[in-house]
Amino acid sequence: MFERRKGTHAAHARKPSAPAGRSAGPGRRRRAAPRKRGLRGAGALRGAAALRRLRPVYPRPGRQGFRRWIPSWRQVLGLFSTVIGTVAALVAIMYARTDIPADLNAFATQQDNVYYWADGTEMARTGEVNRQDTDLDKVPEKVRWAALAAENETFYSDSGISPSGMVRAVSRMVTGGSTQGGSTITQQYVKNAYLNQEQTFTRKLTEMFIAIKLDNRMSKDEILEGYLNTSWFGRGTYGIQRAAHAYYGKDVSQLNASEGAFLASLLKGAGLYDPALGKKNHERAVERWGWILDRMVATGKLSKEERAGYTTFPEPKAPPRPAGLTGQTGYLVETARAYVSAHTPVTEKDFDLGGYQIRTTFEKPSMTALTKAADEVKGRLDPGKRESDKDVRIGAASVTTDGRITALYGGPGYLQQGFNDANSSVVPAGTAFAPFVYAAALRDGVQLERGKPRTPVSPSTVYDGDNKVSLRTPEGPYWDRSGKIVKAVNDGGKSWGKVTLKEAVAQSVNTPVMQLGMDVGLDRVGKAAVDAGLLESSLGTKLPAFSLGTATPSAIRMAGAYGTFAAKGLHSEPFSVDRLSRNGNEVPVEKPKAERVLPQSVATAVDDALRDAVRRGSATTAKAAGADAAGKNGTGQGNKSAWFAGYRGKLSTAVSLSRIDPKTQELLPLDGLGGAAKDTTGSTFPIDIWTKYMAGAQQH
Repeated sequence: MFERRKGTHAAHARKPSAPAGRSAGPGRRRRAAPRKRGLRGAGALRGAAALRRLRPVYPRPGRQGFRRWIPSWRQVLGLFSTVIGTVAALVAIMYARTDIPADLNAFATQQDNVYYWADGTEMARTGEVNRQDTDLDKVPEKVRWAALAAENETFYSDSGISPSGMVRAVSRMVTGGSTQGGSTITQQYVKNAYLNQEQTFTRKLTEMFIAIKLDNRMSKDEILEGYLNTSWFGRGTYGIQRAAHAYYGKDVSQLNASEGAFLASLLKGAGLYDPALGKKNHERAVERWGWILDRMVATGKLSKEERAGYTTFPEPKAPPRPAGLTGQTGYLVETARAYVSAHTPVTEKDFDLGGYQIRTTFEKPSMTALTKAADEVKGRLDPGKRESDKDVRIGAASVTTDGRITALYGGPGYLQQGFNDANSSVVPAGTAFAPFVYAAALRDGVQLERGKPRTPVSPSTVYDGDNKVSLRTPEGPYWDRSGKIVKAVNDGGKSWGKVTLKEAVAQSVNTPVMQLGMDVGLDRVGKAAVDAGLLESSLGTKLPAFSLGTATPSAIRMAGAYGTFAAKGLHSEPFSVDRLSRNGNEVPVEKPKAERVLPQSVATAVDDALRDAVRRGSATTAKAAGADAAGKNGTGQGNKSAWFAGYRGKLSTAVSLSRIDPKTQELLPLDGLGGAAKDTTGSTFPIDIWTKYMAGAQQH
């Protein structure tokens, strides 16, 4: 037994062949079986060895230190080939599975946008899409080439996509930028007609595949016609035919190259290039209009002689105001839409397609009460008999301490006057600005001598309230450019003697407020005003008169800033949209959060002075609104503006009044307004409107 086992063991280790000429019997056939299994095992071993040789050995053997971790060129090449092969396979699969949609996606579901009051009842409907198809042969050739020069001058020779543009777009996305740009007209048409405006890598790939297939299926002229008929040109218009009517009041066939160049500039973004939307828009539009005409010359589609004739920008007509937005409703819709544009991911282009439900913060009872109060007080004017009653502008707004704009008064009516006076930043705040000077002093203290520590002040700190007090800086008297010492002046030339800072604010004494601003530092005063809620852009130049309200905040911003005092130093930015949805699906809306911007002790002290102003100071008329009323009236320099800003409970309201020359847009004096004596400063109209409204307004 032992010897057999040994032989068997040796046979497994070494397999001698059978002698020549000797047949293999049954026993030998049985012993041959292990040989066959051994051959299969050897093949498997050789295959496994080959796989091991192909598999990268990492970290690399035979290397020391960091060199063990540096891959060989074979490993790098293999990895690169694998990645490229995988990507190519995925792209091929996606291309094969991407079909051209059967229908245009956007225009089959055109809807109105519906605005709602804060209680959920319907307020207004807007947003009907203004679109009309037109044949390409009706679009003048030079107008077509203006669009091509602006967007894709190689349109007739490219394959429907721009590889370099796609790389740029994807690289922007990878680095956190927008994937916009880098698209041919074919790709833009695909995006307009079949996809959506999402800036994602997947959407961009789908756009590319459809564009390639579309370029093979349709002629270039058919694609260009579709592009011009589906592109957004602003003012609610889709398609160049309706754009021609919206901007120039004519059929597209009547456009010249210059007008076509302007319309082509809108393809880059009507929100940036419609001149009616602001001065900067106008500047951008003129620059791009000229650039497009120059590109047309460079590409041989416009002669130098014809280009030389287009030196004046073809100003489009003013946009029409939507019918149905009568009275104050238009101002509310305009305010809410601006908030959607600035604080949601919805673009103006998407918004114009409609289908959105906008739940605003506006309260119908508050709007009714504010409009009634403003109209009643304004009814005292008689512009037909008194020159001083002409061109009067009134703006008003109510903002809660959590930032909700509940009501505003923008003017005589949106269809009559499109400019919203509640959001206007042209009316000087006057002495209604004094609380911000006071808040800055209480928070930051004053510096009476340069290089010395700042000195704290309190409501009981005494200042000189006499008329014509010389202003001082930490270095000495303040001299103007003419070499004279600047002196502060009180209303009516009254001298108050020594007054506390609280009394100066409550009684509206100018001289201590101006000197206090110099002692605090005008930059610090400006910062306190911005912290409370005013916009930096509305502050203007910081000269000594700055403390008496040369800043020009809107009524919305002034109401929000006074609300900071009512909220004991907490501030929430004003907002007008509470919820947004499209066809029942919620769309995210940025809403402000309360932030502490002033110490509670400072805000409480300012609040005490504003309540004192109503109880026994310069604003006693406001007592009729309720025992808890607090506020401050204001008169601008040169008697060119009047304000009242104040609050009850958690509702803050500001009312501004001015006269503006319609031709020059310059402020006019309020002397004699409403039949008042010529030497009367300011106006009682703002405080009367505020009191009538706040007496019956809902308390929040």
